[in-house]
Amino acid sequence: MNKQLLTISALGLALLSTSALAEITFNNAITGAPLDLSVAKSGGNTEVFNKFKETGKNPYNGDKEAVQKGHDLYMTACSGCHGHEAEGKLGPGLADDYWTYPANATDKGLFEVLFGGANGMMGPQYVNLSTDEMLLIMSWIRDIYKGDPKKAKWLK
Repeated sequence: MNKQLLTISALGLALLSTSALAEITFNNAITGAPLDLSVAKSGGNTEVFNKFKETGKNPYNGDKEAVQKGHDLYMTACSGCHGHEAEGKLGPGLADDYWTYPANATDKGLFEVLFGGANGMMGPQYVNLSTDEMLLIMSWIRDIYKGDPKKAKWLK
């Protein structure tokens, strides 16, 4: 009886563990088609990115060292279009609570635009940035947010 109970408990735990590790499906912001993460620039398959794929929440948010790295990356990869302080230039501002794509109010949605691109001049960034670098940039964007905290779905 105890052996049978132990077997059932182990099986239940295994099933729970498997469901906890299920990855989120990331979709193209324009077409809705699933994004092929395997085409990303190498170096992004980190433990942090793997956690992000499970939760859809950026583990770098609030990490001051990550935010600084994100700022440095942003300055070289994004500031030409979005401005040095993400105030908007050729591309929209990123520090307020107006999102061209409302899904950008979530980390998952912002990642989908960074990875797969958007309408207009925003091309896919997976050739320029690793997935981990995208998360670092996202942490800086979240850190400078000046909009209504109630609209910041990534904080929930």
